[in-house]
Amino acid sequence: MYRIRTLAFYNVENLFDTVNDSLTADDTRTPEGTDQWTRERYEIKLRHLARVLSEIGLETARRSPDLIGLCEVENRGVLEDLLRQDPLRNKGYGIVHYDSPDRRGIDVALLYKKAFFTPVEHVSRRLLLYDEQNRRRYTRDQLLVYGMLDGEGIYLSVNHWPSRSGGEAATRQYRKQAAALQRKILDSVLREDPFARYVAMGDFNDDPTDNSIRYTLGTRQVPDSLEARDFFNPMEPLFLAGSGSLAYGDMWNLFDQVLLNGNWFADTTGYRFWKARVFRPGYLLTPSGAYRGYPFRTYAGGTYQGGYSDHLPVYAFLLRED
Repeated sequence: MYRIRTLAFYNVENLFDTVNDSLTADDTRTPEGTDQWTRERYEIKLRHLARVLSEIGLETARRSPDLIGLCEVENRGVLEDLLRQDPLRNKGYGIVHYDSPDRRGIDVALLYKKAFFTPVEHVSRRLLLYDEQNRRRYTRDQLLVYGMLDGEGIYLSVNHWPSRSGGEAATRQYRKQAAALQRKILDSVLREDPFARYVAMGDFNDDPTDNSIRYTLGTRQVPDSLEARDFFNPMEPLFLAGSGSLAYGDMWNLFDQVLLNGNWFADTTGYRFWKARVFRPGYLLTPSGAYRGYPFRTYAGGTYQGGYSDHLPVYAFLLRED
């Protein structure tokens, strides 16, 4: 008999409330802003996202995910509103969230089922970036949570690395710095606990084969002979086979990934990695028009579409023999 736990990650594409925050650049996501972000549109978005989250991995685990990393959320309030939606209301999720200094006011967060996971400690690690003129580039923090999953200690890091806005090459250095911070976080965890099992999930804004992932983090696509500080990337074989979580310019990218360090494969007891997937039911894809088959977005080209997100969720299963 095996117990299954599901880890999921979803970039929810600008989950903002309708209130103008004077400290961040959220003016477009207000009723008076260019996006005409009304209460009705906000509530549609919440219902859509709740449906998606409730169905990830359902065909195998028979329940919604046990741990969910999110990015592009404005504040804790939108997370609380999300968990009030019918598909999630009675699932018993808790929230780990910090406000980060991102100029757009978007954060990362972790949702967890309180019946199965107990946070013990958590911290938000700041990513300090500067441009060529030594001006600060405000971006998202990297969230680190340590907790007990059915009595087993695990570390979870939720990421949203700097975007490619301005060009991939021009912004590449910032993602390499984000990768270096993530590498530093894992190494510091392993100094304290050499047997730590660690998961890094997020929208890395790079594909599994890009330098920040493959070389700065040092990922492997095969879980053989891994050291504790090595990352196994189960998303790389999916990407090489043509799978993706977002589409741009007639190409699929797989920026959204779940990575596991070598200790997940060193012990025959406790939870072990089983498999990872991209969640892509038909309703998450644009049904018609120029972007048919692409992720069904909330906005496209500044026009309200009423969809879900410009990204597809990704997820992974952990198994334990009971």
